[in-house]
Amino acid sequence: MKELFFRWLSGDMELLEDISDAAEIPDSSREDLKKQKKENRQKIQGTESVIRAEEKGFFAFYRVVSVMSCIVLIGVLLYTVANLPRYGEENPRTVEVVKRYIEHGVEETGAVNIVTGMILDYRAFDTLGESHVLFTALVCVLILLKLDKKTIRGGHLDSYYTIKEDRFFDISEDSVLRLVGTILVPCIILFGIYVLLNGQNGPGGGFSAGAILGAALIVFSLAFGFEAVDRVFSARVLSLTTFVSLAFYSLAKGYVFFTGANGLENHIPKGIPGNIFSGGLILPLNVAVGLVVACTMYGFFSLFKRGNIGGA
Repeated sequence: MKELFFRWLSGDMELLEDISDAAEIPDSSREDLKKQKKENRQKIQGTESVIRAEEKGFFAFYRVVSVMSCIVLIGVLLYTVANLPRYGEENPRTVEVVKRYIEHGVEETGAVNIVTGMILDYRAFDTLGESHVLFTALVCVLILLKLDKKTIRGGHLDSYYTIKEDRFFDISEDSVLRLVGTILVPCIILFGIYVLLNGQNGPGGGFSAGAILGAALIVFSLAFGFEAVDRVFSARVLSLTTFVSLAFYSLAKGYVFFTGANGLENHIPKGIPGNIFSGGLILPLNVAVGLVVACTMYGFFSLFKRGNIGGA
């Protein structure tokens, strides 16, 4: 045992791995074993040096690209600002656009709410980009914060234990909070649906309604626990809802812009202004945007609170 201890101390053997087989290894084979381990260490050290060199090269390239991208972006923004009209001067194009929105907005979009008609009809591609920005932000946060079994087995336990410690501060068993949640959550959801469906006729729309519905999911998870939300709003449901909403938005407005650019009739009626189904595609587009915003809000909260979405 003394010989085994000094061999382990000098690094010639792994105590836990080799102690059971040490008695069976002949003296003639121990030298070969030492040489083999030495060669393995040299190979590992050579591989690590190559990896470090590649990492240095990557980070150097990354810094150069980052600086160049910032310089180009700053140059484009400064050039744009330099060509803007001076404050107080009338810009004919801006005046014409605003006049068009006000005078022909109801007729051309079918929406009484001019703001909704503008962002979901005249400038629908801008809103599509904003929805994709929310989706991209959710994906980035998911990549950075998601904890799974592989991460835990890999030894990254600090964040895992920090999230587990939240169980000591779990407030879903509080009877007062459950009672308040039982009363408030249905009211918040109902108000969110009203704002969503009435966006083309009054204040509201997809973004504000999505924020309200997302808040309802957050309050529900706080009052009744994440397990209750996961039964109906799993990670699969969230990802599928977001994908279908963005795909529908892209295809629907792509069809409208394609027909409009080529002087074709899109056969989508504008409806009666003031009616809940007025505005052509504005109502379903509001629903799509609202679902994306609600999923993003709840996804952020779930990731920061427990490190995953829908228990997955």
